[in-house]
Amino acid sequence: MPELPEVEVVRRGLASAITGRQISGVRVLHPRPVRRHLPGPADFELQVMGRTFAEPRRRGKYLWLPFTDGDAILAHLGMSGQFRLAEADAPLAPNTRILFTFADGEPGLRFVDQRMFGGLSVSPGGAELPPEIAHIGRDPFDPAFDLTDVVTRLRRRDSAIKRSLLDQQLVSGIGNIYADEALWAARVHYARPTKTMSHTQAAGVITAATEVMRRALGNGGTSFDALYVNVNGSSGYFDRSLAVYGREGLPCLRCGTPIRREPFMNRSSYRCPHCQRAPRGFKAQSSIARAALKKGGY
Repeated sequence: MPELPEVEVVRRGLASAITGRQISGVRVLHPRPVRRHLPGPADFELQVMGRTFAEPRRRGKYLWLPFTDGDAILAHLGMSGQFRLAEADAPLAPNTRILFTFADGEPGLRFVDQRMFGGLSVSPGGAELPPEIAHIGRDPFDPAFDLTDVVTRLRRRDSAIKRSLLDQQLVSGIGNIYADEALWAARVHYARPTKTMSHTQAAGVITAATEVMRRALGNGGTSFDALYVNVNGSSGYFDRSLAVYGREGLPCLRCGTPIRREPFMNRSSYRCPHCQRAPRGFKAQSSIARAALKKGGY
């Protein structure tokens, strides 16, 4: 699923394309992508028609499109949701779900979603921060992000460090890819108990995550397939710079030890067994879990 850099790339693309534009038409081509808008597709079309977009906003992995009147469209990209700019006469891409046209002409905006785990909904009063995501923690790029507070709360937990990094209520925006990259950069094993980490060590992991996401953002995010693209259809290329994620069996870029792929929280964790030593008493998950990874774990 897209993480902070990928969502920020989309936000920036939308910001330059739709800010200040008035919606003149909207068509919901499939009801599932508006399932979170409980009154239904017809009401979604009615609610959106005629409104003007303010600048799109983001917190962590969560994106919303504010209106100038104080409401917003909350966007869930899910596993394959995309916003694409297109001329009205351009052929519809496969899996196009919602169409927006604008009073000032072209280009229009399309929401495309192959797997339809994502979707759009109107959030009343949600322009500043949709109440649906008010529980989500600030991300490291938020001007109000408090590193000291996050580290203090992290160290109070009885949890593995990677589990805490993936908790969007603690710090948002970090997913499986960038957690693995940050832990490799900080030389920390994914199962290291947070309560055993010093303030400096914990802060180092968060700082590493911030830096790796900053570099990914500079490269347009990480795109492993056509599901992760900008509004103009271009893919990011940070996957070429990944140090551990997806590199099972390849040499560590620091020490040359082959990278391992191990099951963790029903997904994959990649680490260097030399640079990221397992904590005392650590036991990898069972061979059953390992076999499950071979069938498509990520």
